[in-house]
Amino acid sequence: MLPLSKYTLQVHQCLHHLTPLKNGLQTSCVKRWASSSVPRITTHYTICPREHDKRWEGVNMERFAEEADVVIVGGGPAGLSAAIRLKQLAAESNKEVRVCLVEKAAQLGAHTLSGACLEPRALQELFPDWKERGAPLNTPVTGDKFGILTEKHRIPVPILPGLPMNNHGNYIVRLGHLVSWLGEQAESLGVEIYPGYAAAEVLFHEDGSVKGIATNDVGIQKDGSPKGTFERGLELHAKVTIFGEGCHGHLAKQLYKQFNLRENCEPQTYAIGLKELWIIDEKKWKPGLVEHTVGWPLDRHTYGGSFLYHLNEGEPLVALGFVVGLDYQNPYVNPFREFQRWKHHPSVIPTLEGGTRIGYGARALNEGGFQSLPKLTFPGGIFVGCSPGFMNVPKIKGTHTAMKSGMLAAEAIFKQLSDDNLQSSTQGLNVPEYEEALRKSWIWKELYSVRNIRPSCHGPLGLYGGMIYTGIFYWILRGKEPWTLKHKGLDSDQLKPAKDCTPIEYPKPDGKLSFDLLSSVALSGTNHDHDQPPHLTLKDDSIPVNRNLAIYDGPEQRFCPAGVYEYVPLESGEGSRLQINAQNCVHCKTCDIKDPSQNINWVVPEGGGGPAYNGL
Repeated sequence: MLPLSKYTLQVHQCLHHLTPLKNGLQTSCVKRWASSSVPRITTHYTICPREHDKRWEGVNMERFAEEADVVIVGGGPAGLSAAIRLKQLAAESNKEVRVCLVEKAAQLGAHTLSGACLEPRALQELFPDWKERGAPLNTPVTGDKFGILTEKHRIPVPILPGLPMNNHGNYIVRLGHLVSWLGEQAESLGVEIYPGYAAAEVLFHEDGSVKGIATNDVGIQKDGSPKGTFERGLELHAKVTIFGEGCHGHLAKQLYKQFNLRENCEPQTYAIGLKELWIIDEKKWKPGLVEHTVGWPLDRHTYGGSFLYHLNEGEPLVALGFVVGLDYQNPYVNPFREFQRWKHHPSVIPTLEGGTRIGYGARALNEGGFQSLPKLTFPGGIFVGCSPGFMNVPKIKGTHTAMKSGMLAAEAIFKQLSDDNLQSSTQGLNVPEYEEALRKSWIWKELYSVRNIRPSCHGPLGLYGGMIYTGIFYWILRGKEPWTLKHKGLDSDQLKPAKDCTPIEYPKPDGKLSFDLLSSVALSGTNHDHDQPPHLTLKDDSIPVNRNLAIYDGPEQRFCPAGVYEYVPLESGEGSRLQINAQNCVHCKTCDIKDPSQNINWVVPEGGGGPAYNGL
């Protein structure tokens, strides 16, 4: 295994001290066998068990194990803030706490994508001297604009003080760069960072509490058979495991079911955000300007909008993007093409004309807010950040709340780790104090105050009804209304059959402002080893054609922002089959969320694969 980044040295040093674990826990397999007439698509071991596969007979399946006090899954703002805060507290108390963090990207920040307009509140708490430390917050907001788009015009909307969209005091950042900087701070404090290692499995003690995680096996061929280079994953055991996988984490999904953590909350609802980075004409560059719009090209019943931020990074850079709520109903909606169409609006063209696009990416984001927060603690584990969903939707911000959640988790965990008289009822520590601290924090107050804004968009006036609601009830009452509105339900349940909807005719890209999908994915730097089982797994290989294509005209070929899914003709010439181009995947999780059959299960590919974003 080749070193993937400067952090990887610690991994190789660690491997020399590992002890073998001969009886590793087996991944529970989902049993499904499609009709023999259906082309085989899924070969991943989570769907196709290896126990009865003769190709695996005699293969050494022992794993190595390492012990830590705290293991953190995910090297984003939440996970890194938790790691940093744990080490700060340990240093203040002169205690030794071993903290290990695993991140599936080849280097920290490579899978990070956000607008991003950062509210620095949590960063200020974590590092009061962040300016002196050189945190990459180079662009304070200098101007704030909001508008409603019609097909030809832009209607300005004033941003009054106190409204969620007010960005006074915030900074426009390239979040991947901030994450990389946080990684440097964590490393300097003694956090062991393992980039390029994807957490693939949750491990459990015999009493049912979480024991830690295992990274994924490597060296498996596309057909599911072992290569000569096959190696089992690494086990990391901890007293507490912090899960900060980001939006719709695949381990979080398992834990929700294992501990029934969503029984008292509403289903999570999501959006997909697409982003590009451009270099524009310097004469049009206005460093610090923040612009948001709603309206065209979406109809009023499709939640979404745009952002356009002018960065001050030494060259005339702008970050622009488009967000579409995944509760949309028309299966012909294509978020990527809506984004490309938006760039041709008369109010957007002047900024981009003559510019050069240098980056592209996409990710899903949580929109459920307060109503959709699950139980956050369970024996041996904790959720932080976008994994449970702390995003403030009307603000379009979640980094500050994610960081604060990680800090609160660290403080609650450290209190237990430093208690010499602690008696735990389970082997994995349960830390309910974390959730108690959250309820007393500014996160809880902030999310509660805006809880009704997103669901208020479900009325007859759609998005505009939500704007009216915000103006009346949030601006005046600050979220103190004595009711809580509900979401519509799972995003996967919202699509109407194709026969009941009108196909959408999208204009062809002009190669100047708008572009095709594959040239866009190329800018993301996405790469996976093609000779591995597709990590986009199907519970039943027959469902895509028999249900998704037959009823919804194959919506996965439109909602995926990377061209992973396409229906191609069978060699016989009769009918179609689903082709999964897993190497294109940008790890946005949209397919797992929006699939109307809930047949797609996203799991981690080999560590180090995926996008290679540079400060998106």
